[in-house]
Order: sequence, then structure tokens, then C-alpha cells
Amino acid sequence: MNTILMAEPNISEGRDQEKIARIVDAVRRMPGVTIVDYSSDADHNRSVITFIGEPGAVLAGAKALAEKSFELIDMRHQTGEHPRQGAVDVCAFIPIRGVTKEQAVESAREFGKFVGQLGVPVYFYEDAATRPERQNLPDIRRGEYEALAQKLTDPFWIPDEGPATFNPKSGATVTGARFPLIAFNVNLRTTDLEIAQTIAKNVRYISGGYRFVRGMGFALEEKGMVQVSMNLLNYTKTPLHRVLETIRSEAQRYGVTIAGTEIIGPVPLEALQEIVRFYLQAHDFEINQIVETALLRAA
Repeated sequence: MNTILMAEPNISEGRDQEKIARIVDAVRRMPGVTIVDYSSDADHNRSVITFIGEPGAVLAGAKALAEKSFELIDMRHQTGEHPRQGAVDVCAFIPIRGVTKEQAVESAREFGKFVGQLGVPVYFYEDAATRPERQNLPDIRRGEYEALAQKLTDPFWIPDEGPATFNPKSGATVTGARFPLIAFNVNLRTTDLEIAQTIAKNVRYISGGYRFVRGMGFALEEKGMVQVSMNLLNYTKTPLHRVLETIRSEAQRYGVTIAGTEIIGPVPLEALQEIVRFYLQAHDFEINQIVETALLRAA
């Protein structure tokens, strides 16, 4: 592939594995699409599917995913820890190789138009945002699905595509183009949700933490732990290891240790380069030293 676009839709289903498999298969059947990763979380009740290909193929895959998700997911019965307001809650288009930011925005806009024609309200965010106040996902999703019916009666929240009427089954979708983010979760050996929420507040930008971190604290009832769940919006400016070590230090104040971490979806090699440099103290390490990197260049 000379040009590569990546799509990363998040759907509001993380428990029914049969439904998830059918939605993933709808993408897999599209010619020219390669699924890089997909993962589900029952506590969050959310799945993230990541796939790449030529822009046209990726757009077709996103449309197939949307149609199948709207068919199978009913938001009237959906509950979970993760914020959400729609069956296809968010779908990001990310330029990877030979694709400009403008082309990624064009794909997002076309996807949004398609979803709107299916009767689902659509909002554009990040690089595709039509208004500054719609750039950030949390701002658009505030109040979640439960507030959506009332929100759609406000002229301020007229959608960018689709009807300005409440779709009780499918909710609303947010789509746009953005820099590759890292979805990073840190699980703590405690059931005290307040600890996770306090630590999340300390590391996220909106409440005085790191500039490119969004975070929330969740209870993982099935695991008997709590989680600091984050999106690292720009790993080049706020590296992953720095956030992890801050969380470790904050947790120690409460006598709590880290049980493990999770990286959801694919992660750029450049981000892992900084992890190697920090934890191995190999300050001159370069991703070009990785054998597979040379193989990719030679391909």
C-alpha cells in the first residue's frame, strides 16, 4: 500500500462477544482492509477496533462497521463505566503514510455524512471540528447518552450531519481526524474508587496535570481493582513513561501498588523508543536498531 489511513472506531459493546465478532467480521470482509487490533472491556462495555488500508478501503470498512453496529447495538439497554453517547461512539481517522491531515479530515466528513443519512446525529471533532467548542471529545460527549435527547433540542448542539432529533437506539456518533493517541490504562491493587479518581484528576490536563492527558478513574468490579483510564493525545510531548511514574508515585501516597497496565490498540514505535530509553537507560537507542524496522523499510 502506497498510502495508509487508519480508522479507530469505538463501539458501545464490550460484553456480547457474538455481537462484537459480527461487527468485526463486517470490517474484515471489506477488500483492502487489514484489521490491526481489536479489544473489548466488559467493565467499560466498549470495544475498540483498529484497521488500516488505502483511504477508500478504510472508509468502506468504517461504513460497514457503522451499519452493523447500528443493527446490533441498542443504547436503550447499554450500561458501562466508560463515557458514551452512541452505538458507534467515536470513529477517528488517522493519517499513517502518504495521507495528509486534510485527506483524513475528508474521510471523516464523508463518513459523518454517511452516518447522518442513516438517521444518526453526527458531530465532527479534533481536526475535523467545524467549531472550536467541538474540538474536544469530552466537551461533545458531556452528559452522555442520557442527556442527548435534551441536548438535541438546544440550537447550540445542532449536529454537523444527520437529524437534530434523538435516535434512542443508536444515540449519536462523533467522528474526526487526529494525531495517533495512546489509550493507556493503569490498574491499581485497591477497590477504593476515590483513589483512582483522585490520581486521574492529578494527571489529566483539565484539572492541572499533563498537557496531553485525559483521564478518569473507574472501578473494575470483575477484577476487584480500580483503574486510571487515560488517552495520551501526543506521546511526543507527554511521554507514556512520565505519566506512569507519576501515577506510581501518587499511588504510593495511599500505600497502593500498580497491578499492571494496558495499552489498548496499536502504539507507534516512536513511543516505545522513549520507554526503552527511560527504563533501560539506553539514552541513544533508536527505533532503527530494531530488526523488524529494517525489514519494513526493505519491503
